[in-house]
Amino acid sequence: MNVSGEFTIAAPRAGVFETIRDPKSFISLVDGIRDLKEIDPTHYEAVFETKIAYLNFRFKGAVEVVRLDIDEIAAKIEGTPLGVVGRLTAMTKTTLTEAGNETKIAYSVDATLAGKLGSMGQPVMRSKAKDLEKQFVSRLRERFAQAAAE
Repeated sequence: MNVSGEFTIAAPRAGVFETIRDPKSFISLVDGIRDLKEIDPTHYEAVFETKIAYLNFRFKGAVEVVRLDIDEIAAKIEGTPLGVVGRLTAMTKTTLTEAGNETKIAYSVDATLAGKLGSMGQPVMRSKAKDLEKQFVSRLRERFAQAAAE
């Protein structure tokens, strides 16, 4: 399953990059990420909790940052649902492009879901991914609007 999109943030690319690349800052932009643990500067573990359709899911996940520069952030994610048989693997790619005084962010997530989660179907998963995107964008824009007001 591939989920992708793009949006703009009214902030310079360097500031957006620093906000997204910092794990503690990043997790504050997404509901459900808990217990973040840094293994080393490119490897992290966390628990992700979410509700999809009528089911609650909790994943133990490992993230490996495979590319980190101001133009592109790429990561490999592996997750195992807690309490449910299955597996999630994903590759993410986020590009940041200067657009005047704004930053254009384009992202792509190639995910493979197995087990109960995979059986729910791509339309349900895409809908959840788009909900997470809306929340992320809203919080990121709010963070930079507050910084500009100060």
